[in-house]
Amino acid sequence: MDKVAIIAAIAPALGLPFLAITIGWVLTTWLRIRNGYPLESSWGKPIYPRTDQESVERIKLLSQENAQLRAELGSIKDRLGNVERIVTDDAHRLTHEIEALRDKRAN
Repeated sequence: MDKVAIIAAIAPALGLPFLAITIGWVLTTWLRIRNGYPLESSWGKPIYPRTDQESVERIKLLSQENAQLRAELGSIKDRLGNVERIVTDDAHRLTHEIEALRDKRAN
């Protein structure tokens, strides 16, 4: 009976670390999947998912969208440069340029 009492006293101390390790592994795996990191094999090598046609198309669309956004950002930078130039120029020169543009438009 004494041995059973000793085992019953030791079992929670041995079971808690095992439970904590298992919960940590599950949470780590869930976070990796949720954030798009590759899973690892038992040897620590990354396990990459197979690339299917849908993934390839999605990457293509995202690349195109990225190129369009970069082009738009470039034009916005150009426009911002013009606005900065207009704001920082002295008022007399700005008025002169505006009048010159109005004269060109009228002709």
